[in-house]
Amino acid sequence: MKSLMIFLVFSLLFSLSLCFQESSNNHQLPRNMILEYPDNGGKTDQEEVNLQCTSWRFAVEANNLNSWKTIPQECADYVKNYMMGKGYLLDLERVSNEAAVFARSVNVEDDSKDAWIFDIDETLLSNLPYYSDHGYGLEVFDGVEFDKWVGKGMAPAIEPSLRLYEEVLSLGFKVFLLTGRSDKMRDVTAQNLMNVGFKNWDKLILRDTEDHGKLATIFKSEKRSEMMKEGFRIQGNSGDQWSDLLGFPMSTRSFKLPNPMYYIP
Repeated sequence: MKSLMIFLVFSLLFSLSLCFQESSNNHQLPRNMILEYPDNGGKTDQEEVNLQCTSWRFAVEANNLNSWKTIPQECADYVKNYMMGKGYLLDLERVSNEAAVFARSVNVEDDSKDAWIFDIDETLLSNLPYYSDHGYGLEVFDGVEFDKWVGKGMAPAIEPSLRLYEEVLSLGFKVFLLTGRSDKMRDVTAQNLMNVGFKNWDKLILRDTEDHGKLATIFKSEKRSEMMKEGFRIQGNSGDQWSDLLGFPMSTRSFKLPNPMYYIP
């Protein structure tokens, strides 16, 4: 009986082996293939420009480019279409939504020391009316002309940021507005913010005379250091420039809003 059982098991294993070999021969995996695309992939010149400009914008947002002064000449229409189209709005909404998710996850303490920092230009207020007259970043930045625009106090709110701002306040965060604008613009900046719905911030911080000439990364790092010395825990930081977010100390979470129009070191 024992010999019979061994024979049956051996026969079964042998049959399975044959089936596996036959199955393997009939269902071989395809070999790796190397595909060669035409030089332009069948794309039109405009499609190629759009691809190059999309790659350039990705590099901008990832902070992979060196300091740049203007957008590429060939990307003028691309940047305009992005800023005025649905893509920019969708990107703004995604950043604000993710920031709101994080804000709700923070256990805000009763000591009123949990803080959130917001930049202003292209973070809370939109300067698109100004940049639409200046090539959406195609022109070299003119501080005098920009200050004239700021002095009008007519910048509209970035709506997704306004919703985030209101939620952050409702959760009990202390809100600090930290901007590279000159202190001489304090009154008009505050009024502009209030006119479009931004209210009840704890402190509006602008550049004093001694801060002029400092790189934004240094200026904003210094101001965050002062906040920490006062005992604040900087939980969130929202800005459209990497110089709003980098340096020391950094917030627990930083949220970069899209901006392919200009670069501030």
